[in-house]
Amino acid sequence: MGLISVGLILQSCGNQASKNTNEEAVVESNLPVEWSKNAVIYEVNVRQYTEAGTFKAFEAELPRLKELGVDILWLMPIYPIGIENRKGSLGSYYSIRDYVDVNPEFGTMEDMQSLIAKTHELGMHIILDWVANHSAWDHAWVTEHPEYYEKDSTGVMVSPFDWTDVVAFDYDNAGMREAMKNDMLFWVRDMNIDGFRCDVAGEVPTDFWADVRVALDSVKPVFMLAEAEKAELVQEAFDMDYGWHQHHLMNEIAKGNIDANEMNAYFDTLDEEYPDRSYKMYFTSNHDENSWNGTVEERLGDAADALSVLSFTVGDMPLIYNGQEAALNKRLLFFEKDLIPWEGYSKTDFFKKLTSLKHNQKALWSGMYGERFVRLASSADEQIFAFDRGNVRVLLNLSDEAKTFTLENASCEDYENYMQNGFSKDVEAKTISLKKWGYAVFLK
Repeated sequence: MGLISVGLILQSCGNQASKNTNEEAVVESNLPVEWSKNAVIYEVNVRQYTEAGTFKAFEAELPRLKELGVDILWLMPIYPIGIENRKGSLGSYYSIRDYVDVNPEFGTMEDMQSLIAKTHELGMHIILDWVANHSAWDHAWVTEHPEYYEKDSTGVMVSPFDWTDVVAFDYDNAGMREAMKNDMLFWVRDMNIDGFRCDVAGEVPTDFWADVRVALDSVKPVFMLAEAEKAELVQEAFDMDYGWHQHHLMNEIAKGNIDANEMNAYFDTLDEEYPDRSYKMYFTSNHDENSWNGTVEERLGDAADALSVLSFTVGDMPLIYNGQEAALNKRLLFFEKDLIPWEGYSKTDFFKKLTSLKHNQKALWSGMYGERFVRLASSADEQIFAFDRGNVRVLLNLSDEAKTFTLENASCEDYENYMQNGFSKDVEAKTISLKKWGYAVFLK
C-alpha cells in the first residue's frame, strides 16, 4: 500500500527500501488530498456518544478530540432511519429513509452545519457514512420510483442478505444512479463535508463509484474510504479501503492460532495489487467488530496495545473507534440507545503518543507521502515482528511468552526510545528482551 506495502523481506537492520521506480511519474492530482497524508481517522456513533445523543452534544467533544490527535471524523449514518420493518426500537443507522436530511433524534440540519463548521475551524475534516447499496423500505423512492430497486422473479422487491429492514437498489437503472449521485453531491456542495466512507462499497458497481468520484471532485477534492478490501475500488475511485485481512490476522495472532510470519503474505499481496498512491485503513476495532464480534478486550486481550502500535506504525491510516481512548470494554447495542462509558479515559495518553508519532514522523505518513517498512530479521521471527520505516524502528513481541532475541547485524544503540512496554536490552550480550505482548518504538 503506497510506500509502506513492500513485501516483508527479512533484511538486516538499517537497510531501507528504495522508492518505486515509477514514483516520479505519478501525477500529483491522483494522490489523496494533501490533508490526509498523516491523518488519524476516528469513528463517531452520534447516538451512543453522549447521553443526549445529538450533534450539539457531540460538538462539545471536538476540542478534546483535536487534543487526542484526531484529524478525520467519520460519522456513522446521520440520516432519518426507516420505520417499516425496523430492527429494535431505534433501528439501524444503515436503514436510510432520506439521504438529504438528518435524523431528528440527532438534531436539525442547522445543528449539522454547526458541527461541520466547528470541525473545520479546529483544522479537522469530516466524512459521512454513505449507504448506496440499499435504502429503508419507507424511502420515498420505493413508491415514487419502484424501478430503482431490485426485484425477484415474481416482481417483489428484495432485501440484500438477511438485512430485512432494507431493500436493495438496482444499479442497472440509470435514473437511480443519477439520483444517488445527486444526493451525495448535496452534502459536498451545500453542506461542505470532506468525503465519504461508503458502506459495503464492493456490492455497488465500481463504475458508479468512478462516476461519482469525478462529480464530487468537480465541487472540491474529497477523501473517499471504501468499506471493502478490493483493489479495483481504489484503482478506480477510492483513496483508501479496509485492512480487513490484516485485522483478522491480528485477531488470530492474539489467540495464538498463527504466528507473526503469517502477515508476510498479506503485505506481499498488497504490494502486487494496489496502486502506490492508495491507502489502507488499519484498526483494532470499529462499530461492526465491537457490536457483533466482540470488544478489543474480548478479541485481543493482553495483545491489544501491541497490535494498536502495529496498526499505527506498519500501515497507512490508523482508525480509533469511539471509546477506545476510554478503554471501551462494552459491546454497544446496535438498534438501541447504549451510552459509551466514558469514565477514566485511561487510554488517552497511549493514543496521544501514537497520534503524535503519526503526525510528526514523515516516514510513517500514508501512501506515497511516507516510506516503506522493511521487516528486520531476528532470532525469533515467529514471535518478534521487527521493522524499520525510515528513521522509525518498531519491535513487537506478538506472543504470550517473554522473548529474548537478537536482531541480525543490527542494534538499537543509535536510536532514541520513544515509547515502550516491557523492553530491556543486554548490551554486552547484544540481546533484546520483550515481555509477552511487549513493544518498543525507537526514533533515529
